Amino acid sequence: MKKTVVLALAVVLCAGAGWAKGGAAKSGAKVPTVVVMPKLVGIPYFNASQKGAEQAGKDLGINVIYTGPATADAAEQVRMLEDLISKGVDAICVAPNDAAALTPVLQKAKTAGIKILDWDTSADQSVVDLSVHQIDDKQYGEHIWDLLVQEMGDTGDYAILTGGLSAANLNTWIDHGMAYAKTKYPGLNLVTDKVPTDEKQQVAYSKTLDLITAYPNLKGIIGVSTPTPIGAAQAVQEKGLKDTIAVVGTALPTDSGPYLEDGSLRVTTLWDPAKLGYLTVVLANNLLKGQTPTNGQDVPNVGKITVNGKIVVMGPPTDFTKANYKNFSF
Repeated sequence: MKKTVVLALAVVLCAGAGWAKGGAAKSGAKVPTVVVMPKLVGIPYFNASQKGAEQAGKDLGINVIYTGPATADAAEQVRMLEDLISKGVDAICVAPNDAAALTPVLQKAKTAGIKILDWDTSADQSVVDLSVHQIDDKQYGEHIWDLLVQEMGDTGDYAILTGGLSAANLNTWIDHGMAYAKTKYPGLNLVTDKVPTDEKQQVAYSKTLDLITAYPNLKGIIGVSTPTPIGAAQAVQEKGLKDTIAVVGTALPTDSGPYLEDGSLRVTTLWDPAKLGYLTVVLANNLLKGQTPTNGQDVPNVGKITVNGKIVVMGPPTDFTKANYKNFSF
């Protein structure tokens, strides 16, 4: 009887400590828990990155918690992170809605011994162990403007739709693109400040209708954040202006398809978000094992990465057009 009680107690203690099932438990190794937090859950882009993150967890035999707010809300991210810190997770990978707003809670996590990574969007670089970027930000911003000019020409009125005004990654791409356009494309005329859409297709659709009304000579729209070009294209399609207004931006090929087909969306450019989720989990797990990434490292299921200090760049983007979008499954 005594032996049975002792054995039962041992099993409970092991489970409570988060020990692994199967082989890992036998070796006495604690299975690490990696949190991956997007700006928000429920949109196709972050659904795709979730699949990649969770697949990496399965491949590596670790626990992955993919969780985030239902809307792009920094305060809700802070609340959720506080709760995760109290649960004793091992690594936190976050795409901040507002980098400055998350600094105190990330510092708290770091003090508690939790590894901190940002992904998709930069956090305060003083608190992160690694910053996982999809692409080279400057090259990407400039490339988006090149695509606009390719479709509308290098003169005329254009507008910029973005996700959230405090999203560091979106602001960085836009800033690089606008600086580039000042010297490379001086004939472009930005009709108004960048227009926020709260990362929602319906808001992008509505704001595009407003822009069409307010600026009758509009020739181009850049949509930055994955739902935004789709909403803009929806409005252009509805108004029958696909030959007059060129919409380009950052969107998933599967979402873009119906609008690429009729030209209401000319071209989009992105990377595989599933690979980004996968890479983030791999890097977090490696950090927990004391392994830092190296420049040119070939990451299984991702490819070769570029590393410069804390910054890890996954690779160049892919442009999606009517001719090739069906070749992609995300």
